[in-house]
This record gives sequence, C-alpha cells and structure tokens, in this order.
Amino acid sequence: MLNPNSAIDRIKNSLSYRLGLAIIECKKQHGGGYITLPYKLYKIKQQHFKEQKLYKQTIKIFPQLAYPKVESCKDYNESIRYKYHLSYMLGEALICAHKAWCKGGYFMLPSLLKEKYKIYKNIQDIISILPQKLHYHFYNSTIKNHKINIQDLIDILKQHKDYKPILENIFHNFDFFIKHFDLIRIWLSSKDFKEKYKQENHPYPSLLDPKKLNDENEKINYKNIPAELAWEMNLPLPDNYKFVYPLFGLSGGGALTSFFNKCGFSMNYDFHRDFEKSYIVNYNSFLKRKQNILYYTEYGLNVENRNKFLSLLYKNNIVFLVRDPISRLKTGVNHHTNNPKSDLRTFDLGSDYNKILKCKTYGTGDINNHYARKPKIDYLKLWLSNDRWFLYLSFLESLRLAKSNITYIDMEEIKPEKAFDTMCALANKFGFSKPTDESFFKGVMNGDLLGVIPFTLCVYSIDLNGSCAIGKNNSIHLQITSTNLIEFYGKSKEYINIVSDFFDKPLKYDNLGIFIKPQDYEQLKQSGELMQATKKYLANFIKALEERIEIEKSKLFKEDDVLKYLKENKELRIRLKELLDKELAHIKQYRPDIVASWKYYQEFEKMCKELDGN
Repeated sequence: MLNPNSAIDRIKNSLSYRLGLAIIECKKQHGGGYITLPYKLYKIKQQHFKEQKLYKQTIKIFPQLAYPKVESCKDYNESIRYKYHLSYMLGEALICAHKAWCKGGYFMLPSLLKEKYKIYKNIQDIISILPQKLHYHFYNSTIKNHKINIQDLIDILKQHKDYKPILENIFHNFDFFIKHFDLIRIWLSSKDFKEKYKQENHPYPSLLDPKKLNDENEKINYKNIPAELAWEMNLPLPDNYKFVYPLFGLSGGGALTSFFNKCGFSMNYDFHRDFEKSYIVNYNSFLKRKQNILYYTEYGLNVENRNKFLSLLYKNNIVFLVRDPISRLKTGVNHHTNNPKSDLRTFDLGSDYNKILKCKTYGTGDINNHYARKPKIDYLKLWLSNDRWFLYLSFLESLRLAKSNITYIDMEEIKPEKAFDTMCALANKFGFSKPTDESFFKGVMNGDLLGVIPFTLCVYSIDLNGSCAIGKNNSIHLQITSTNLIEFYGKSKEYINIVSDFFDKPLKYDNLGIFIKPQDYEQLKQSGELMQATKKYLANFIKALEERIEIEKSKLFKEDDVLKYLKENKELRIRLKELLDKELAHIKQYRPDIVASWKYYQEFEKMCKELDGN
C-alpha cells in the first residue's frame, strides 16, 4: 500500500517506475511475455491515470488529504537513487517515445532503451567504485544536476582503477573533482601524469597539473587555491624556492642559516611544527616572497605526514650540510639543555652576574635527572636511540624525485676562513646575489658561546638611592649575544652593536656583541649617570662571562672520548656502524672526498673492522 509520506514509495508508484518494471519482468520471461507486453503497459497507464484522477477529485473535496511535497519527505535524499533504478529509467524512455509518437517516437524506442541500459550500467559501475559515503553525493548532486558526462566519469575511474592513491585523492576531494572535472580529466589522462605518478606508483599523486599551477594565467593556479585544500589534493609546493635545505643537527646549521639570511633569503624555521602546518606556512609564504629556501628539519621516519610532505617537494635542488659523524656525536654529548628553573637570562644592574652566568646545563639522558652541570658521556645512548640525526639517504629516498641536484657542503667549508668563498660559490651555482660583507662570514655562530649566551640586561632610570623610577615596562633592553645569532633571528636591522662604545679593546670573542635598538641607545646616553652605571656593570659582566666560557670549555668531551666509549660499547658501536653504512651510501658514491676527509669517522671504520670484522 502506498505511503504518501515516503518519497521512495511515491517514486516506485510513479508511472515511469511501474512501466519500466513491467519491461524488466517481461525480459526475465526470455521473450515469452513480449506478446502481451503492450497490453500490460496499456493497463498500467490506464490504472495510473485512474488513480491520479481519483486523487485530484479527493483533494478537491478534502484538501487536507493532499500529499506533502516529495522534497519534504524524510527519505527524500535516499529516494533519489530510485530515479536511477533501471525500472525508472526504462519507463522514462517509454514515456519519451510515446510523447513523440506522431514523429515516429516508437521507432526510436529501441535506441532509447539501449541508451538507458548503457547509462544504468555506467552508474552501477561508478557506484561499485565509489565509497559508500559518496553514493548520496553522486546521486543527489553529480547526476541530478547533470554536472558531468557519466561516460567520461566512468572512463577516468576505470582508467585508474588499479592506482589506488589517485582514486583516494578523487574521492577525498570529490566536490572539487566534479566541479573541475574537464580540467582534471585532461591531466589524469596525460603522459606526464602517467610517467611521474602512475608508473612510479607514487603514493601522493597530484590532482592537478603542477606545471599549470605555477602559471597565473591559468584559470586554476596556486594563487586561487587555499593552502589547506592544496594539501588535501596532494599539490606540490609552489616552486618559488631556490633549493631544499635539510638540517639534521650538530653540523653548523645555525651558522649556514644565518649566512643565507645575510644573502637575502627568506625561510620558515620549522622547529617542532607538524608537517601539514609546515606545508601550509611554506605554501603561503612562497606565494608572497620572492627569494625563498625550503628549510627542513628532520624528525624521524615515523613522524605523521613526513613522507607526504617530502613527496610534495617538486624542486630537485638540495643543499646538504654534512659533518664527520663522530664530531657530530661529540657536539651532541656536549650539547647544552636549558633548565627553566635555573636558566635566568634576563637581569638588571642589581643582579649578581656570577649566579646568572652559571646557567649552562647539559643533557643526561636520565629520565629522573634531566640536567647536569657538566656533560656525561652516557648521553651518547640517547643521541643514538633515534635514527633522525643521520637519515641522509632515507631523506633523499623519501623525496621521490626522478633526478636530484645535490650539493654537499662539509661543515669545514663554512668555518670562518672559508665561509665567504663557499657562499660566493653557492651564489654562482644557484643564481643569487653574492655576499659583500666578508667580515660577517668570519664570525662564529655559536662555538664556545653555545649554551651560555644570549642574555638580556634590563636598565632602568634610577635615583641616587638606587631605587627604580620607571617600571620594568619602560626599561631599556641590551642584548648580549653574537652577531650571527642576531642575523639568524632576523633582528640585524632593528639593533646596533655598541661594543666599541663600551670597550677600548676588542673582546676576546670577536662575534660577541652588545646590541640595542637605536632609539633606546639615545635614551640611555641622555642619562649620564645611568650610562656610566651600565658601562661599569657590563665591563665586569663581560670579564666574568669570558671566564665562565673558559670554565665550560674545560668540561667538554673530545672526539677521542666518543671513540673510546664506542669501543667499550659493542651494541652501540654495531648499531651506529649499520646506520652509517646505509645512510652515508649516497655521499660515499658522489663525494668520496668529503668522507675521506672525516678523520674520526675513518678511525671509527678502522676500529669496527678490527673489533667486529666489518
């Protein structure tokens, strides 16, 4: 019995559906029912008209009995698919032929039925490929609104039925896919897509042609696609960057980064940010800024979205900073760790600087005691517990680039005596402006100052009794740090170095400076008493700082200490050997000269051969 509140029932009760169902039932009889089919169809039509006439007469007398609009029925959305049931579609063809009977409509009926069968089969093929959650969208939007040619859709889906990643991309971005179907269909049928993605079974195929995305004259390009959507569609990052700059730590990356900043490059420092956010930040900045580098920090193979992020890098230029692995481990075991409870780096003229300067603490690897006043050689276990520090080859493999233009730079090449020439060579290779301030490149980024600086001295206006006249919010800040750190954090244009105004002789550490904003310096100079008090305090502070640096230097381990520890710890030694054998394979093949220059790594190799036979 018909339920007028059910859209499904009303579609099944429609003339189209009932006529089509009769045709299907006739076909099931293998031809036996075709003789009586015209009569059956006639009876169905007559019965339908009779029911419609009775319904109209009834609601004329009792209007409250009128059926609700089909669209208002609770099952309306579900009912749409019944309009694409074979019964309904065949019935539509029959009604269409009957309406045009005077123009020979019934002669067209076989071809109309054949076309409906074909459309129905295509729809069923598409439904069999589409995930369940998209069935509603497909029926209620794609077909209902006639947005695309059904045959073209099934062709593209069948073409890539064995390439799961692109199907997942299509389904995940189905609205966009349907809206821009013609454009996407051309790309997915292209030779470029086949060679770059499908043949390689690339896990993150782009839904749009990367070449066209960089062209602002194209209707769809990077500038009119939000970064968040671009990530979902696996679009490579805009190619507005000179090269990829991966950092693995303990190799002088801070110095080289400050050198790139000095040469006018922009980059997003990707510390402790997830890879999706990193993609979005870089995507937006590459569209706004002209001279970019893709700064990448390795976090390890199993970090979420790592492989996807690296797969979406289209540029094949890579600048790789490397260093003797044993020297890297030496830096690791000596590495400072900030203790928030004792690391007080902001102070004033009344502070005891001897206490403040005892700020450097070292990592221990001990979960019960994270901080120590001197480095511990056992800290090596922690550095070797994670592969992330040495994932050189793994990084290159994750990029999935057909060809890579890799420039290896050994840390020795960015030390003060060679840094300027190295940067000039890079400028020639990658086409950026050569540096001119040679003295800057002779500075040291961290060196002996690592973990000790920076400090901030807050200076207030004081009266004769030494009490503060102006609150802390109005204090003058002096930054005691290195010239390279100021450049690294992009503050070189905001601050001036006033060391020469405070000291008659050069400081022991050339790269150590006292930085202040020009307007603050003018304010400080206007108070002669405050200026003199600041000079006196800083003279004593810098002397104590230089002494503290020497004390901290005396605590540090050497490469020989690392080698000795590895000699005494077989399991750790074998683990490191296996890791380096794999991850250094590429540099050994293409830059054996760099590997040969690593004195302590060569000693490690010799030790492993003598102790373990490999």
